Amino acid sequence: MKANPVTIKRALISVSNKQGLVEFARGLRELGIEIISTGGTSNLLREADILVREVEEITQFPEMMDGRVKTLHPKIHGGILGKRDAHAEIAKQQEIPWIDLVVVNLYPFADTIRKPNVTLNEAIENIDIGGPTMIRSAAKNMQWVTVVVDANDYGKILSELREHHAISFKTRQSLATKAFQHTSAYDALIHHYLQKTDTDQSSEFPSQIYLVAEKQADLRYGENPHQKACAYRFQEYFPSVMTAKQYQGKPLSYNNIVDADAAVGCVREFSETACVIVKHANPSGVAIGGNIQQAFSLAYQADELSAFGGVIALNKICDEATAKQINEIFFEVLIAPAYTQGALAMLSAKTNLRVLELPELMHKASLHEYKFVEGGVLLQDKDYNHISPSDLTVVTQLQPNKVEIDAAVFAWRVVKHAKSNAILIAKENRTVGIGAGLVSRIDAVDMAVRKAAKNLPGSVLASDAFFPFRDSIDRIANLGIRTIIQPGGSMRDEEVIAACNQHGIAMILTGKRCFKH
Repeated sequence: MKANPVTIKRALISVSNKQGLVEFARGLRELGIEIISTGGTSNLLREADILVREVEEITQFPEMMDGRVKTLHPKIHGGILGKRDAHAEIAKQQEIPWIDLVVVNLYPFADTIRKPNVTLNEAIENIDIGGPTMIRSAAKNMQWVTVVVDANDYGKILSELREHHAISFKTRQSLATKAFQHTSAYDALIHHYLQKTDTDQSSEFPSQIYLVAEKQADLRYGENPHQKACAYRFQEYFPSVMTAKQYQGKPLSYNNIVDADAAVGCVREFSETACVIVKHANPSGVAIGGNIQQAFSLAYQADELSAFGGVIALNKICDEATAKQINEIFFEVLIAPAYTQGALAMLSAKTNLRVLELPELMHKASLHEYKFVEGGVLLQDKDYNHISPSDLTVVTQLQPNKVEIDAAVFAWRVVKHAKSNAILIAKENRTVGIGAGLVSRIDAVDMAVRKAAKNLPGSVLASDAFFPFRDSIDRIANLGIRTIIQPGGSMRDEEVIAACNQHGIAMILTGKRCFKH
């Protein structure tokens, strides 16, 4: 492997993103480096009075087929791929000029597929072919060739050339590594898009998965101060915390992002005006209100102690009255689809509050979710299952009334977002007690009951999975809980139902479990 510095005599430049290009090309010409270019890139350089040769002068072959064929030619790829020691005579015979620097970035496929109503044909026309081929050729031949795919590296290249009149192998290898990362991410994004739009495959799990994400930010630390962390955002656009606009406050922490994501996921359950407050990835209070201020107030009152330092998600515009109320309490993050100017002005007084805006907050982000385990990743459908009163089966002598059924449906929509084992107690359209992440179901019952306290009479209880024993039913007897909603399916369902009948409690079965691990 040749590891010596390489002098740059000739560069090929063909870029879609032309940021910083004129200054870079001018710097190359000042160093006496010949520039070869194509189409729009060469036009831009000529307009800037930078001397450039067209690729067609080298290949003696015109750009054709609407630009689909222009650099796919032996005189280009031979000049990039050839070994300067072993292939010098062949290059001389075939009049192939060596190309020492390849500056290429690719058609904007990611930007194209983010456009609303983009067609398959539009997407396909933005799949670059010649660009990835040149990048891969140059990266493979890093012994002699320097490849640049990122405008942020222009300054580094010019500095090294000005100082040493050559590019070191260390730099060439680093840029080659970056180049293969660039092309592999590009191909993975295309694969993912086509797989998603293929009606024969879109509902199936692929045989291989490629996660294409760009580094968005270095985080101060991870879950704990001794853990390093950073945030990545998928190249394919999903409206999420990662795409939200931040108006104020310190950068989001690792735990802020996790909690805000949980809050957004929960508030998306509701088309009605709703507020979700999350603490440590679990909802502490959720409510529907006649307006957003009322929804926030009810969600906060559900568990004032746990709400301290939590994350708020609103699914309607945050107005001044709501902002004023939020300002009275310490919260880490607030996220909403929009804010009034008065609300933003008022919230600005809380400099430590991270205020995020996500206009598409109510849009479902993706169909699947990933969970990483040591040595692999799990992929599953997101739990977008919704229930309505018509989906429910009452299995007890006592029949719940309409108010209790509506409250049970509300409770079920929220308990889906609490870590299992989860028990949630609700009254009308607000939570009053949540027991989440407990290792036994009866412990979760005890926690939810303790949190609900004086709000138990007339309430409903939701369980994310079946009751394995009747002990949980016996525990809530005589507390005023009128209705239970749960999946059913236990070997002891009859025993559990009998306990409800004995204590005068209505029980509703959903037939579906909603574990969240």
